[in-house]
Amino acid sequence: MTNTATRLITLIFLLQNQPNQKASELAEKLGVSLRTIHRYFEMLDEMGIPVYSERGPYGGFSLVRGYKMPPLVFTLEEAVTVVLGTGLVQELWGDLYREAAHGALAKLENLLPEEQVREVAWARGSLMATGMNRADLKTQTPILEKLRRAIREHRSVSMKYQGNQVPHPAERGLDPYGLVHRWGWWYVIGFCHVRKEIRTFRVDRISEVALLDIPFTKSPDFDLQEYIKNEMQAQPQVTARLRFDPASANIVAGNHSYWGTVEPQADGSVDVTFPYPTLEWAASTALAYGPAVEVLEPQELRIMVAEWLEATARKYTP
Repeated sequence: MTNTATRLITLIFLLQNQPNQKASELAEKLGVSLRTIHRYFEMLDEMGIPVYSERGPYGGFSLVRGYKMPPLVFTLEEAVTVVLGTGLVQELWGDLYREAAHGALAKLENLLPEEQVREVAWARGSLMATGMNRADLKTQTPILEKLRRAIREHRSVSMKYQGNQVPHPAERGLDPYGLVHRWGWWYVIGFCHVRKEIRTFRVDRISEVALLDIPFTKSPDFDLQEYIKNEMQAQPQVTARLRFDPASANIVAGNHSYWGTVEPQADGSVDVTFPYPTLEWAASTALAYGPAVEVLEPQELRIMVAEWLEATARKYTP
């Protein structure tokens, strides 16, 4: 829950579904302080939403009897946004949330007026996002399910992880804090028992996961979004420069957003730059364009590309 409006709506539903809740219980469910909960009660009162409290061991905060949230009213664009959101959840999570996405969509369509039902039907047939997972999501589903459960229940896991620079999978203990989808891959972030620090692991490189009956407590200072932001900034960023020959300059125009800078040359060739975290990653990028490009710098990248090309050529020499 990222803002006050969302928490206020959630608070109303919590009180509507279960009256006589303690302020401390509500604060824990919303992830806020006791002082903040009382401030929310004041805000609800100013909005005309009747909240009252009863003292005693069985008392707590409740909505005035008979009060219900008014029915949801969506604009056309809001209805389409919700429907497209269910599609994205299904695309990203697959079987884990497929039934939930279908159920939410069915309920929504039963509540919407006819005009919005037609708009939603048009959107579902005309607007689509697909191909967001670069690995086979079906094979990852059992592992994602165990990791999701471990995060929800604050349980450590034992896993076999195949690192990028090691020849064989290694056993790792992990306190998983969150699952993140970026660049087409799923990642799990948590406290690594081997490295004794918070690390990021690609889910498709995990071959086995076992939930352990070992609880863990996540640091109250850990913020997943802030961690991802800082991790991106902390990654080594070295700049490579490539030159596309004149006959292949159109490739740059077709993928302009990928490059850091684009500099057309007098002879029709185009120089581009891009940041990279490792030499291997940059070499793979350069070789993906074959003879259309030449690595200009850094020198160690030129050497690596040349060595890879020589080694590859030897495999095809009669």
